Amino acid sequence: MPIKVLQPHIASRIAAGEVIERPASVVKELVENALDAGATAVTLECHDGGARLIRITDNGIGIPAGEVELAFARHATSKLGELADLERVSTLGFRGEALPSIAAVADVEVLTATADDVPASYLRLENGEIVRSELRSRPRGTTLIVRHLFRHLPARLKFLKSTSTENSHIANLVTQYSMSFPEVSFNLSLDGRSTLHTAGNGMLRDALSQNYGLEAARQMLEVEGSEAQVKVSGLVSPPSLGRANRNYLSFFVNRRWVRSSLLIRAVEDAYHGYLLTGKHPITVLNIHLPPEELDINVHPAKTEVKFRNSQEVYKAVTAAVRKAVSDTPPPAVKAPAPAGAESPSLWSEEDISRREVALEPLPVRRTPEEESPRSSSLPYLRVIGQLGSSYIMAEGPDGLYMIDQHAAHERILFEKVLAQRASHNVDMQGLLDPLVIELNPRQQEVVKERGELLGQFGLTLEHFGERSYLLRAVPALMLDANLTESVLTLLDSLPNPEAPLSQEEKVAQSIACHGAIKAGDTLTQEEMRELVRQLEQAAQPRTCPHGRPTIVHLSSRQLEKEFRRTG
Repeated sequence: MPIKVLQPHIASRIAAGEVIERPASVVKELVENALDAGATAVTLECHDGGARLIRITDNGIGIPAGEVELAFARHATSKLGELADLERVSTLGFRGEALPSIAAVADVEVLTATADDVPASYLRLENGEIVRSELRSRPRGTTLIVRHLFRHLPARLKFLKSTSTENSHIANLVTQYSMSFPEVSFNLSLDGRSTLHTAGNGMLRDALSQNYGLEAARQMLEVEGSEAQVKVSGLVSPPSLGRANRNYLSFFVNRRWVRSSLLIRAVEDAYHGYLLTGKHPITVLNIHLPPEELDINVHPAKTEVKFRNSQEVYKAVTAAVRKAVSDTPPPAVKAPAPAGAESPSLWSEEDISRREVALEPLPVRRTPEEESPRSSSLPYLRVIGQLGSSYIMAEGPDGLYMIDQHAAHERILFEKVLAQRASHNVDMQGLLDPLVIELNPRQQEVVKERGELLGQFGLTLEHFGERSYLLRAVPALMLDANLTESVLTLLDSLPNPEAPLSQEEKVAQSIACHGAIKAGDTLTQEEMRELVRQLEQAAQPRTCPHGRPTIVHLSSRQLEKEFRRTG
């Protein structure tokens, strides 16, 4: 094929593909434009995950009448004047690609006015071309409507996920910028349902409470620190307030929301030794440094940055976060060991309330004749005792077996939960006093999309106010757990892609994890024997649902070698 210059409409759609990946990409560009325009109020409305309609209205400075058409021209921007400006970008947008890229893949309407414009300017574009231009009435600011995203690009349209998933991405985007700009009032509506509303009073803690709940906001710790040219401020959670994934790590570099492996590592290193394994903090951190000290043009969507002195940034973030965390008093006083305990107690009061574990015998137990030759099956074991209130020691036909009691019980409960669900005989417990739980926008979308699935496992959530839900019933296995924390962790664990089996397993994993015996729970000899008996009957007894080993075997030959009993 000979070399030739692409036709403009093809080139524009290729360029749009670099910037517009999904509806949330459109929202990002438009929200950033509104913030760069000095808006103090941003209202956003989306339908069908943003694929059918995105409408954003702001009270910013507006676009002058003589520049409205130019705003949709390729490479047109008001934020750069010369090459040197690329070294000191201080705005969120600067490439001049957003509006023409959006207009290349959707139908667009814009109504805008400055303080000096009477009346306002209105444009309608189809396939990137202006089809209507007229004057209308509106106060200062801009309203931009995007309809039928990717209608002319069916290949891109078919790769969009479900409405709930796309809504979740949009909600997360607006959530981030509401915390980066707490002085701006954000209103987000998804499919006619109010999802997020922030006061815009300039208080980061208030903005965070609208996203993560009042209780989490109340516990957050203030962060303040600097290292050379780097200033760090914001809020981080105390060690007692952990989350199951990294979705709650938010970083803003000169107010731009970014994803950064360097900043993630800095925060996690700061929490080293404070958080339980598998837990992650909530962080909302603002990192400020001179614009010339970073490159924000390393990704078409401007979601990544490159620091000129990454070690300096790492040190500043780690030091500021660690100071906030280390200055926090421990959450609870350790209680004395219960009478009869053989080892010193490491429990908090919450642990003690759950230490007596009821292990119901399973209805069927394999006999030696029925035992299958599977490599995953366990030999019959004789319980010897407990080590560190975490591991069960047992003797087998070929040496010593150490069983992780939490992982083993997780495996047992995981298979039990899935079996109950398959037989439509879930053991659930209604709550006499329903528990009120506040969900963030992303969790609300999970409930909307997966509420029926959760109900099949015995979890019933009922909408109660703007962001509040009533927890009316839970799986019986979770009754002794911290229900609020358990439900939030479960909702966070559900993956977005439409993979029903994976979703079922995630729900079962979370229920099993929160219902299982914990490390630190002292068990009686009978409880240990029953746990081992149930583990022997499991289909996959050697790993927990997350893939960790439940059992470690030290063979007789290894023992003899260690004690030098072999030649």
